[in-house]
Amino acid sequence: MSKQTDPATESEPLEPEASGESFRERFRVRTVALYTALAALVVFYLIPIQSGLVTSFKTSSAVRETAPFIPPLSADAFTLDKWQFAFDALSDGVINSLLFTIPSTILCAIFGSMAAYGLTLTNWRGQTFIFALFIAGIFIPYQAVIIPLSEFWNVWIDFESRLGLLWGLPLLERRHATILELIVTHTAYGIPIVTVLFRAQYKSMSQEMMEAAKLDGASLWRTYRKIILPLSVPMFAVVFIFQFTQIWNEFLFSLIIIQSVSDPAASVTLILSGLGQALEGVDFPLRMAGAFIAALPTLIVYVLFADKFAEGVRV
Repeated sequence: MSKQTDPATESEPLEPEASGESFRERFRVRTVALYTALAALVVFYLIPIQSGLVTSFKTSSAVRETAPFIPPLSADAFTLDKWQFAFDALSDGVINSLLFTIPSTILCAIFGSMAAYGLTLTNWRGQTFIFALFIAGIFIPYQAVIIPLSEFWNVWIDFESRLGLLWGLPLLERRHATILELIVTHTAYGIPIVTVLFRAQYKSMSQEMMEAAKLDGASLWRTYRKIILPLSVPMFAVVFIFQFTQIWNEFLFSLIIIQSVSDPAASVTLILSGLGQALEGVDFPLRMAGAFIAALPTLIVYVLFADKFAEGVRV
């Protein structure tokens, strides 16, 4: 007698295979959709950069005759003169900006780290109130200090007149008085946010490590210098990139303290604000070339501290 088989049982072994094929098909569709969306976002974010870069190599007539994202295809439409003019116009401003951005960033990082250490890893009366003042300092808008800041540097404290004897020394000029004012201003305004960033890292540090340092007889300064400071290197990279970018791109303080593009201490952002403006219109290729030159130092800082920045963000 022949054994009859149930059709339902014959189809059962095919179900896992069919289910696996269906899953792989859905996975492929989702992967394709994901990469398509990512590619669209890349194009969306890169088109402004590509358009600005292409525009900086065009002549003024080529800008009027072609779309912004189309590169100059003829010799008459291509020029490097805009880059040369922008470099000549911004070179002094780049030096001035470096002279106050680098010291301000370093001072913010050092003072912010020390303040966070004192507010986090030590115990003393009034600690919470002082930390609340630091938090409040973060939320003071730039516009609220325009008049007090202007009066402070122009009426109450004028480094150019008070330190007049110094400007006759070698390598020192009167424009350095204005740069010194910008260093003090950016340092004071940057310390609160830097303190909060460092405090977030120090809160996660082991208290047992601090107690062990105390048992070994280490003072507060020695504990900070030998233990806290080496562990803070990644956060220093984060703070350096953050503060350097903020101070380098800042415009309002430069406008308040320097006031004029023709001032020898004019920053790169102040000069860039008037670059390419004329009675006949705006020279967009010149402005685009100037914008890329002004953005180059921040890009270099990101490249130099990228590894430590990623490590500090994970802390």
